Amino acid sequence: MDKTRIDEILTPGDRNRDQEREERVRGQFWRTVRRAARQVPFMEDVVAAYYCALDTRTPKRVRGVLLAALAYFVLPTDFIPDFIFGLGFTDDVAVLTAAIAALRSHITPVHRAAAREALSEDS
Repeated sequence: MDKTRIDEILTPGDRNRDQEREERVRGQFWRTVRRAARQVPFMEDVVAAYYCALDTRTPKRVRGVLLAALAYFVLPTDFIPDFIFGLGFTDDVAVLTAAIAALRSHITPVHRAAAREALSEDS
C-alpha cells in the first residue's frame, strides 16, 4: 500500500466522523483482534493504541488519527478484504504501523499496561 493511500486513510475527520469511527471501533475492535491475532505481530501496540484513542486526555488530533487507523482495521472489506487468508490484514498492518510509529509518544505506559492485561485475559 503506498504512502499516499495511507495518509488518506489516516486523515482525522470532523467531530461527527471521529464519533462514527469511535462507535465502529468500540463495537468491532475485540472481535477483529481475535481474528487478526496471528497475522498482526505487534498486537500489543495495536491494543495500546486502542486505549490511547479512547483516552479523553489524548489530544484530539492524535485520537482522530488513531481512530481512523483502528476504524480501517475493524472494517472487514477494506483495500484487501480481511477474509482473504494470509493477505487480509496486510493493508491493515501498513496503516496501523504508520499511525503507531507517528504517534508512539502519545501511547503511555498506562495504555501499554492496559493492553498487556487485556491480551493476557483474552488468551
